Amino acid sequence: MTALPSIQGRLSRFVLGLTLLWALAGAGLVWLAVRAEVDELMDETLQDAADALAQALQVAPPPDSGAPVVVSGAAPDSHFSWQLVGPDGRLRARSARAPAQPFHAVAQHGFATAADRWQTYGQPLGAATLYVAQTTLERREALAAVGLASAGTALGVGLLALALLRARLRRELQPLHDFSTALRGHDPLTPAATLPAATRAEIAPMHDALAELGQRLQRRLANERAFTAHAAHALRTPLAGLDAQLAVALREAPAPLHPRLARMRQAAGRLSRVVTALLTLFRSGVDLQRQPVDVAGLLERLPLDGLHIDAPATTTVQADADLLAAALINLVDNSLRHGARRLQVAPAGPNRLQLRDDGSGCTPERVAALQAALQAEQYDGHMGLGLMLADIVARAHGGSLRLLADGPGFGIELDLGP
Repeated sequence: MTALPSIQGRLSRFVLGLTLLWALAGAGLVWLAVRAEVDELMDETLQDAADALAQALQVAPPPDSGAPVVVSGAAPDSHFSWQLVGPDGRLRARSARAPAQPFHAVAQHGFATAADRWQTYGQPLGAATLYVAQTTLERREALAAVGLASAGTALGVGLLALALLRARLRRELQPLHDFSTALRGHDPLTPAATLPAATRAEIAPMHDALAELGQRLQRRLANERAFTAHAAHALRTPLAGLDAQLAVALREAPAPLHPRLARMRQAAGRLSRVVTALLTLFRSGVDLQRQPVDVAGLLERLPLDGLHIDAPATTTVQADADLLAAALINLVDNSLRHGARRLQVAPAGPNRLQLRDDGSGCTPERVAALQAALQAEQYDGHMGLGLMLADIVARAHGGSLRLLADGPGFGIELDLGP
């Protein structure tokens, strides 16, 4: 069976996609907004660094010697480099990370770009020029760090919102799960059965529709029971009269007519048993009246028409006596119609009966087809009234009807539930 889409799963995936989109869009917008601010902040930092360094160099100026002085006192991971270039364009001093050649061949005061990889700020220091520089790569790294931080923050907030939404969805959908669980134990055909009250506005239309459906089913079942009961009562009397008339005719008719009259009486007796089973089944209703039933004693009261029953005298089951009688009447009739003369009935476990006759039976393929139809409750066109009623009685008890493929004749196992 194909799994149906989940409302909670669909909403969760939608919110997750929306969160990722919002994180990317938010990070892009934040990056555009702070890019100018970051550049301005870094430029101000370069300017401040130049002011501080100029004061330091004024206090302790480097000697004006031929080779430039390399100052290595800054931290190795410092993001800034500096150079002191004389008025003749000769490099007088520099930091360890600064290049060995001047940033600019001609003095540049203020902000400028050197060699496409340095952002410099030049400040006059006497006749010389002090440059404080930062690589453009470091600026891009700073901007990327801001963008990633923004995206991470947006994504984190979105995932937190997703987790909260999922938790809220589970809580909001819980009444629907509870309602579904209650429906599994709800039998609309029980007169006193009521649906659990709707706890959400969205469940109310479903609740009302199911309640109305249950009422329609109850009315239809009541009408069908009433019709079946009246029809069975109306048929039993004429059938009994017909059997009596056939018995009289059998005694008074000439001998050549006896076989035909006997067959007619057998057919009338079978019809009477079917009507009795239907009347018993529909008169019992849906409420089982479980009680200890003596199977051998029950079989003795059934019309057997010459069928010999082998049943242990101690065989007892917990069942509704009327329903069990209806099932056994039809199973006995099936055995008679298939030429059986002996029917063995024996316990097959707790509340289970095994019945096997010596009739013509069925092929293994036919038994398998009948079993599949019983499991699917597809009675129409697959089996006769006997097996159908026996299966209905077994299911009413919470059990099932199983056909036995091995052995002679026809065998079944009637499970009457726990």
